[in-house]
Amino acid sequence: MASDFKIDVCIIGGGMITHDLILPSVYHLQRSGVVGKIGICALNNGPLLELKKSAEIGEAFPGQSFEAYPSFENPPDKIFPDLYKKVMAEMKPRQAVIVAVPDQFHYEIVMEALRCNQHVLCVKPLVLKYEQTIEIEKIALEKGLFVGVEYHKRFDRRSLMARRQYRKGHFGSFAMGEAKMIEPYYYRFSNFQNWFTTEQTDPFVYVGCHYVDLVYFITGLKPVELSVSGIKGKFPNGKEGFMWANGRVRYENGALLSVIDGLGYPDAGAGSNDQCLVMYCEGNGKSGMIQHDDQYRGVRHCYLEGIGCAGSMYNYVSPDFYRLVSWEGPGYKPVGYGYDSVAASIEMMHRIERDTNSLEGRRKLIKETDECGIIATPGNSYVNELVVEAARMSILKDGEWVKIVYGENPHVEARNR
Repeated sequence: MASDFKIDVCIIGGGMITHDLILPSVYHLQRSGVVGKIGICALNNGPLLELKKSAEIGEAFPGQSFEAYPSFENPPDKIFPDLYKKVMAEMKPRQAVIVAVPDQFHYEIVMEALRCNQHVLCVKPLVLKYEQTIEIEKIALEKGLFVGVEYHKRFDRRSLMARRQYRKGHFGSFAMGEAKMIEPYYYRFSNFQNWFTTEQTDPFVYVGCHYVDLVYFITGLKPVELSVSGIKGKFPNGKEGFMWANGRVRYENGALLSVIDGLGYPDAGAGSNDQCLVMYCEGNGKSGMIQHDDQYRGVRHCYLEGIGCAGSMYNYVSPDFYRLVSWEGPGYKPVGYGYDSVAASIEMMHRIERDTNSLEGRRKLIKETDECGIIATPGNSYVNELVVEAARMSILKDGEWVKIVYGENPHVEARNR
């Protein structure tokens, strides 16, 4: 195929993650020659207008734009719940769809994208039930379509270092660990209050899954049972949600991981959140340790005025997840493992379409990606759907232990059944 081949991208969802990570990443891939046309589809054009007007994005990507669905000619309050189906159906086959909507809508949108013969990148978790991820994997492989899951911590260089050294035996065997991810308090005033409700999700499922996946990514150890307890609270609109969650996950070798999550990091705090991982490992007559302080990467800024996410002046400014920085081209470019993660999936779709001209060839590349295990796919991250399913069962039963059963028919069940 021609060397100037590009893949079109349609982002479904115009919210915070699209503004903060996905759209800037796709814009940079566009000016790098990987991405062609860009579209963004939302329920209404209000969020799309905000993206269009974003001073930060406009300054970083001068002259770049996207096609809005619904168009800006429509009233901002007019809702188009099924527009994404029409948009994906009218795309050329075998392009890229990025699913960036609340967790409970992932399954139906991913499935619709596959029906429309589109490659898919979905924000984590892929779906909320194991059977759904297996269905997605099967259909995608049959059609030769790539499905990636945006577990971006896999692309953190610290994680990649730890994975290599752990699998060489340099730490010993994971025995006891603790992970923490507390997101900002101001999330409670965002669109979270419309979907982050007790019956739909919780902090363990939303962000704790990052670290459960990361321990599996580093060690290869599967989770076999867990208990998750939550603390409920009210959003400003009066809806009830789990504001805090505490989970314990046991792995197949007996190791335990404690996971603390919430929507409550102080808006006046120096970091944009609070997150870390520590893993203690048993060796022969000695112990090993992996410790990542992810919220503080050795850079501190104090501004004249508050320009942090919540307007704070003193900030732990981590350059590792995502930042817009000066570069040799126009505007600014995104750097960090967040960008690397988005780019890896889109570049894989681009490679599949550029370098293969047969269904067999596309399936071969998809299976190689599964086996490599760096980009999260349904084939190499399915344990996360079992964890999510077990976590929801547990937190809704006030922390009851739930088993994850593998074998011919993987499923979850109450431990005391």
